[in-house]
Amino acid sequence: MNKHEDFLLNKISGPQDLKKLSIAEMEQLATEIRTLILEKDAYEGGHLGPDLGIVEATIAYHYVFNAPKDKIVWDVSHQTYPHKMLTGRAKAWLDPDHYEDVTPYTNPDESPYDYYSIGHTSTSIALATGMAKARDLLGGHENIMALIGDGSMTGGLAFEGLNNAAIEQHNLVVVVNDNQWSIDKNVGGLVTALQKLRDSNGEAAENPFKAMGFDYRYVADGNDLQAMINAFKAVKDVDHPILLHINTLKGKGYKPAIQDEEAHHWVSPFNLATDQPTAAASSAPTPNSIALDVIKEQIKAGQNIMAINAAIPGVFDLDHFKQEYPANYTDVGIAEQESVAFAAGFAKEGGIPVLMENSTFLQRAFDQLSHDVAANDLPVVMLVAGGRISNGSKTHLGIFDQVMVANLPNWLYLAPTTLKEEQAMLEWAIKQRKHPVAIKLPANVPVSDDQEVATDYSELKYRINPGQKVAILALGDFYSLGKQVATALNATLVNPISANILDQAALDELAANHEVIVTLEDNTLDGGFGQKVASYLGQKDVKVLNYGQKRVYTDQTPVEQIYQDNHLTVKQITADIKNIL
Repeated sequence: MNKHEDFLLNKISGPQDLKKLSIAEMEQLATEIRTLILEKDAYEGGHLGPDLGIVEATIAYHYVFNAPKDKIVWDVSHQTYPHKMLTGRAKAWLDPDHYEDVTPYTNPDESPYDYYSIGHTSTSIALATGMAKARDLLGGHENIMALIGDGSMTGGLAFEGLNNAAIEQHNLVVVVNDNQWSIDKNVGGLVTALQKLRDSNGEAAENPFKAMGFDYRYVADGNDLQAMINAFKAVKDVDHPILLHINTLKGKGYKPAIQDEEAHHWVSPFNLATDQPTAAASSAPTPNSIALDVIKEQIKAGQNIMAINAAIPGVFDLDHFKQEYPANYTDVGIAEQESVAFAAGFAKEGGIPVLMENSTFLQRAFDQLSHDVAANDLPVVMLVAGGRISNGSKTHLGIFDQVMVANLPNWLYLAPTTLKEEQAMLEWAIKQRKHPVAIKLPANVPVSDDQEVATDYSELKYRINPGQKVAILALGDFYSLGKQVATALNATLVNPISANILDQAALDELAANHEVIVTLEDNTLDGGFGQKVASYLGQKDVKVLNYGQKRVYTDQTPVEQIYQDNHLTVKQITADIKNIL
């Protein structure tokens, strides 16, 4: 039910309605938009600080330009809640019954005002250069704009895009939304350059954008609606590449988000009155706490460890660690390629890099995983978070890490089934100095169980709990699923330990003594663990069933539905097995 029936936003069905408003009315609209962002995020979580900071720039854009003919590419696009409200999708914020009507990122399936499904950083300028070139070739004259910021400028593709945008022959506007933050504080030399420009009101002699050939413009207060309207009017229809640098306040309108930008970049459901999460915090051990305990112990023991992450310290609970061990911590910014290459260089010089990556962002560094680490067989240690089936956006799925890491030479990809096993794997990975080792951080696993935990993973030996007729090879997080299936069928339960290195002796024995071998993996099937097992057993007299997610992009699909669609419930798996016995 819409409890904000008196809001002006109810009268905005698209940008054409916005153009009829006065400045005062648009300022009222900005207040309404912030109220709705806060209410919805408090209820179900979401990106907060980025969206609160971009409100005036979004209103000004749609007031001045003529979307969807004029086109804007939103980098990352996690700051597009205001854009969606102004382009016919306001009900998804006005009415809690419709909160799930839209996805959290731009989505062409939702609206003609969205041009791409975008969820990762630094791509907007490159996309816009291609659009501008196509427009030129086709004889068009529409405005093309890329809005980049919130840390996205630290990614390498942003610089590649700038390099090409600077020589565009006709209209192309790059808006740098400079709020001095990514998820954590921005890092690197670009921070210095942007600060000099802000401190000089855009007049600093050391201007990297002018040096590249851009017509540079600066707006000191990007949250001043009139200033942004004026700035956009000044660049509209200009027939050459322009870089518009705007200084905005991340979290504007909500004091806690201004005081603690990192904690309010993305929020879980919270109480608006107290700013406290609605879910109670747990003191139980977690995959992150186990990993950090091991790293700290190794540092204290004299190991030259460097914890490396690409602008996502919160994902790994690194905030206290980076303060306690500043010499052993590096944040490279939103630059996964740099993080992996940095780790390779650190390992080459004798250091022990512990690289912390999110599965859905790791794809951005695939070349470095291969070219710089695997081809040089460097002993990089990598922890991969979020590598599992989820209800995320199609741009934030964690189901491809096994396909990437496990199919490269020299990499060993380990998948613990308990926190005790995770600890043992990490301790071994840090001490061995022969090959790159990745560990898939588990979720929803016990601290320990009745399995014997190995201390040496240089030769893999499956952990086997014997049963009859059917052998269930359940990798990592899906060990609990495998245990339920094995219990229902009195089947053999196997912890295969690794996503890519097979215990061939164990597989030979399992094939000789079982009628059916089943693989379970919390990842995509194609190119995954199960197919490796099936390939190895191809000439053996045994049936093989592989379970995981089909090679499709799901988009905000409930996990229960994904499990159902992929026959990943205990009932479905046991029925399938019984049908072929």
